Amino acid sequence: MPLHFFFFLGANALNYLVIAMLSVALGWHIYQNTGNPFHLALVGLMQVSPVFVFFFATGWVVDTFARKKILTCCAIADAIILLALTMVMLADSLNLTLLFGLLFAHGSVMALYFPASQAIIPNIVPQAQVRRSIAFSSTVNNIAQTGGPLIAGLLIAAINFHIYAVMTCLMVMSALSYQLLPNLSRIKPTPRSWEHIIGGLKFVRSNSIVFGAIALDLFIVLLGSVVTLLPIYAADILMIGPEQLGLLRGMPAFGAVFVGVLLASLPEMRRCGWKLFLALFVFGVSIVVFGLSTNFWISMAALFIYGAADMVSVNIRLSLIQIATPDHLRGRVSAVNGIFISSSNEMGDVRAGSAAALFGPVTAVVMGGVMAIGIALGGAMIFAKLRGLNKVNDAAPIAPDQQ
Repeated sequence: MPLHFFFFLGANALNYLVIAMLSVALGWHIYQNTGNPFHLALVGLMQVSPVFVFFFATGWVVDTFARKKILTCCAIADAIILLALTMVMLADSLNLTLLFGLLFAHGSVMALYFPASQAIIPNIVPQAQVRRSIAFSSTVNNIAQTGGPLIAGLLIAAINFHIYAVMTCLMVMSALSYQLLPNLSRIKPTPRSWEHIIGGLKFVRSNSIVFGAIALDLFIVLLGSVVTLLPIYAADILMIGPEQLGLLRGMPAFGAVFVGVLLASLPEMRRCGWKLFLALFVFGVSIVVFGLSTNFWISMAALFIYGAADMVSVNIRLSLIQIATPDHLRGRVSAVNGIFISSSNEMGDVRAGSAAALFGPVTAVVMGGVMAIGIALGGAMIFAKLRGLNKVNDAAPIAPDQQ
């Protein structure tokens, strides 16, 4: 693996660490200040809505300008936003209008950052190492997102509002790390016509491998969301306290990190198409087992497998999307993928909560798991080309037409 990839990995980890810390810190401080749960919903809305508002533009930008410069500029811009957020939080009175405006600006930066950070990976590592690089990246990001809330809790207790200054410094370090990436070959500018701006959507629709990978992610995450119901399971079904709830909440991440390290150390995967659908099937089964379990240890094991199977699926799907997409379209396709990921995460929580309110938590989880199994089996029949792939690199385009 090239040395500069680890600078990229470190910069990404800092970004994900800041995102996790920011959500915890803002949730705590805003609720302590206002006592209004609706303001907590606005924190998430302000950060996710720019992904939907700007995805046409962000994909085009990533496919037009130097991706190294985009990542560096995103980190610098976010450091400035976090510095302003620090001053807002240290003020005598909390200005919610300014606060939510800064969060929307932060979300706008992230809307550009995510497709750029995905699209650049095939530019900085050899094609044969893309799958391993994505495994490394996903693993490190999972660790950062798992450790972020813990670090945030400790820093809030120690330095309270000055935690935002710490996050500002972390983002500056991220910008410096991106500067250590090699200068990449100049990207041919993408025309500004509407036809080229929506080129990512057109490509996804025309390529069954990429379309299958993105569609499967949408439906599996939509049906397989169980994390939002863990407090109900802890209190009413497993009869456990907050300490054990914390362990339950961490099990999917532990499973994902374990498999991520394993995938990064293994040679190129064979029969990746079948293994993708097998991982999705196991993912669905683990949800059903968790939903029916009344034993804490069985529930822990089910969630560990849930995270492990999801990591196998994510690794194969993200690798296929990046390798099957021509370089001049990767930004726009990554932006489309970001829309599906954001939609499935948000709607998955809504589906789980609504179904639990209507049918009870056990029925909601088991029903979602059974439907996820159906998606895995049905997807294997519908996406025959995806199912038949042997190696991830077999999805690489031979002679892509410029969009």
